[in-house]
Amino acid sequence: QVHLVESGGGLVQAGDSLSLSCAASGRATTRYTVGWFRQAPGKEREFVAAMTWTRVTNYADSAKGRFTISRDNAKNTVYLQMNSLKPEDTAVYYCAAGPTASITGLNYAYWGQGTPVTVSS
Repeated sequence: QVHLVESGGGLVQAGDSLSLSCAASGRATTRYTVGWFRQAPGKEREFVAAMTWTRVTNYADSAKGRFTISRDNAKNTVYLQMNSLKPEDTAVYYCAAGPTASITGLNYAYWGQGTPVTVSS
């Protein structure tokens, strides 16, 4: 089993930057696709960014040009660098991992507990 733990969320102002981390433990593999999703209050969980084990990336339109996903396989850690944050980015952010081919979907094998991000105007 793989356990994922997010960290780095907090309260920031619009235009600020924030970096999230997701630490993996257990029987993780470097061949997993990793992704970031978010869920705002009263809304469904949505895709933000993902990276395959070959380091091919995919971003939601809302994140493109502002967010960057990266991974350090030696440390079993995934990162999400968020720049130029907007109030619309306010949500609980979740990291996910698994042997999925549909990297923008919700069908990942493993999920973290989430870390909240609040962006004030």
